[in-house]
Amino acid sequence: MTATNSAYDPDRPPPVRPVFSVVTWQEICHLLTNLPMSIIGFVYTVFMISVGAGLSVTVVGLPLLACGLWGSRQLGRVERWRARMLLGTRVEEPTPLPGSRRAGGFFGWLWASLKDPVAWRATLYGLVRLPWGVLTFTVVLAGLFVLWPVLPYVVRGLVSVDRAMVRGLLSPSDELERRIAELESDRGVVVDTAAADLRRIERDLHDGAQARLVALAMGLGLAKEKLLEDPDAAAAMVDEAHGEVKLALQELRDLARGIHPAVLTDRGLDAALSSVASRCTVPVRVEVDLPARPAEAIEGIAYFTVSELLQNVSKHAGARSASVEVWRSGPRLLLRVCDDGRGGARLDRGSGMAGLAERLGAVDGVFVVDSPEGAGTTVTAELPWRDRPTTRSRA
Repeated sequence: MTATNSAYDPDRPPPVRPVFSVVTWQEICHLLTNLPMSIIGFVYTVFMISVGAGLSVTVVGLPLLACGLWGSRQLGRVERWRARMLLGTRVEEPTPLPGSRRAGGFFGWLWASLKDPVAWRATLYGLVRLPWGVLTFTVVLAGLFVLWPVLPYVVRGLVSVDRAMVRGLLSPSDELERRIAELESDRGVVVDTAAADLRRIERDLHDGAQARLVALAMGLGLAKEKLLEDPDAAAAMVDEAHGEVKLALQELRDLARGIHPAVLTDRGLDAALSSVASRCTVPVRVEVDLPARPAEAIEGIAYFTVSELLQNVSKHAGARSASVEVWRSGPRLLLRVCDDGRGGARLDRGSGMAGLAERLGAVDGVFVVDSPEGAGTTVTAELPWRDRPTTRSRA
């Protein structure tokens, strides 16, 4: 037997019920309040357009029209809230208009306000809602007395039109608005990732190389004091300090390699990924087929993505072999890391793969994991291809 989820999904209209339910009464309330809200919106819209257009030949006409369009935006926000609370219809809030500073002064703000598509669609919504509000109010009010058995079906048909009008006229400006919201979210991911990397570097320096260098300074100070009194002990302490120097240098090399490896800068992805593969605990086949080197930022993200995936193979996969493939397909750089391990890797288990997916998403990348239980793991990643800028040597 297959279990079904009977919870109400706010983004999907519930099934029509002949018996009046809470959802049906919420829809009736929405249709009855259409009339007063549509009267307010219609009166405001007509007044705003007539005053703004009538005074447009004067100095204050266009600023008044811009302020009126801002008011239409606020009425649209109220209507989205009403649809969300009574109809369960979620519509994303449009991006707010930039202030005068960000818009380049008063005239920049004025021009942005006058050409704001969100405000003009809200204005159109205010105009067309009056006849619809009268119709829905009349039908529902009469239906409460004479259409009682079929009223839920009539209400569902009317609110379907309401949902379509809200989504069509009060939603963000198509793909551009959605893209802006995505970029704002991605910017937060990039900032958080950079802050985490800085904290990691600071912690590694403080707990690793810095601690060794402090111990080295103290050891050399003691050896200096014992140089004349006990030369043998001083020599032993110098030998110990020499070993600490080697360990500190090795930790600094590892830290520098973790920030940006020299082999990646000098020789590109092929050599850098081969170096990473050589440190993996299982044999790794590396194939890099690129016509040229991508931009440094894209190359670095690709390197660290493969590096972390191979670390996962070494630690968690239980694999006998793995492979890394890198190639270009049109405007995209593609990576594929496969292993024949136990599988079962997922993005929703708090693993490092979720962090990789967020990092790639922040640069318009794609991260896909295919990991059935007992059948190995295949991770495919896509990055936007950006050409490396050419450098001109000075004569």
